[in-house]
Amino acid sequence: MRAPASLPELLLGSTEKGPDTLAIVDGDRRIRYAELWAQIRSVAGFVKELGIRPGDRVALLLENSIEYVVAYYAVQLGGGVCVALNTASKARDIVNWIRHSDARLLFADRQHPEFAAVRAAVDATLPAIVVGEAAETQPGVHAWAEALACAAHDVDPGGIADNTLASIIYTSGTTGNPKGVCLSHRNLFSNIRSILDYLALSAADSIVNVLPFFYSYGNSILHTHLAAGARIVLEKSMLYPVQVFKRIAEERASGFSGVPSTYSILLNRVDIHQFDLSSLRYMTQAGGPMAPADIQRLTSALPDVRFFVMYGQTEASARLSYLPPERLFDKLGSIGVAIPGVRIEVRDPQGGLLLPHQPGELCAQGENIMQGYWKDPHMTQGVLRDGWLHTGDLAYRDEDGYLFIVGRASDMIKSGAHRISPKDIEEVALEVDGIAEAVAVGMPDELLGQVIKLIVVKRPGAELDAMTIQRHCKQNLASYKIPKIIEFAESIPRTSSGKVQRFKLQQG
Repeated sequence: MRAPASLPELLLGSTEKGPDTLAIVDGDRRIRYAELWAQIRSVAGFVKELGIRPGDRVALLLENSIEYVVAYYAVQLGGGVCVALNTASKARDIVNWIRHSDARLLFADRQHPEFAAVRAAVDATLPAIVVGEAAETQPGVHAWAEALACAAHDVDPGGIADNTLASIIYTSGTTGNPKGVCLSHRNLFSNIRSILDYLALSAADSIVNVLPFFYSYGNSILHTHLAAGARIVLEKSMLYPVQVFKRIAEERASGFSGVPSTYSILLNRVDIHQFDLSSLRYMTQAGGPMAPADIQRLTSALPDVRFFVMYGQTEASARLSYLPPERLFDKLGSIGVAIPGVRIEVRDPQGGLLLPHQPGELCAQGENIMQGYWKDPHMTQGVLRDGWLHTGDLAYRDEDGYLFIVGRASDMIKSGAHRISPKDIEEVALEVDGIAEAVAVGMPDELLGQVIKLIVVKRPGAELDAMTIQRHCKQNLASYKIPKIIEFAESIPRTSSGKVQRFKLQQG
């Protein structure tokens, strides 16, 4: 029997196996696989009627919702390319992405604060399908109900080739020209297959998801769970962290995923022991290094939950490596080993392989590696060379083959003759009782080139001063790694995907 080649084909397989199984829980709304697939077929038919053809780009300006999932898979069912946009962005960036991707259709939340400005900028030449009540009829704007009422789409999902472009994800943290990561169905399917393997996901699983689907990590969660025939419970905000654990308990969820800031918020604002979390089987973490102290706190509170540290990039369809839970503490701080189907090497600037404990650039190869950057062959050639993705991350292997990230090449602090990883300083600072978050950055200095500034966020109610932190750093760090400047802040600026915006901390 032929293996599935596209995301819609994977979803159809889950639907045929469990048509009455719950697929998405969205607040008080619940939708089963059979109904989800029926809505996807209808919306795909409407998209086709609007003139969208295979290969056309379709932009999504939608929050996590049933409608998001239907729109995403409907576009792909017709052979289209999903361009999921960061809903936290302003009209200027949204319009830039729409134009750069040459999108021919827009799905949008009617109540999105930037919708009117986006419409004014792209004008009526770009048709839109809107979710939510229409305040007034506008040319080229179609209601979601109109799309759902369309006749079912007749395209066979098995006819979509695996090398067909499926998605363009614009990555955060860049300036200048947009950087759109092009992922094929093969790229995404390879990522799904690997994650299903090491997480052992099945139709019996369910997850409470707080990560946005437009972000690579959230996108991966969406596709892996639908491919497994599992249930996704949407929790759309971390503003009320108590609600997250409440939902896990109420829904008897087996999984939860987050970035380091997600877990920091939950650990510092919620008493985990107040909730029945006995249904949890696993938790995953990616999106940057999580402080070992936070890992210790979380696993001590939930000793029976398998905790997976993971590493990846959008350019790798999300995932490159994982740390098996049974090695979590003897390899604390490691990003683990390559996921199934991926090769990882640590190389010197000339491309040579490095010995254990020698730091160099982390390079990866596998079917999950992107096709390239949209309309930017020069940038593509800079990171895809000889079939390998050059991640720009500095890492080393230990004698057992486990990988450790030293830092991002662009994040390294250059002070005097030293190249210093911010991670070294941040991990030591987080050992100080009362610190919730800590970020180290380099600041300009005439003598040394850069000196170290440490930005600290206190835990609620903590009594803490700079001298205490400085004393701890002096006791545990080499002299050239000790922060010269310590500042306290209410919060750390981050992208919508949870990554620290270090450049903002260097402006103060």
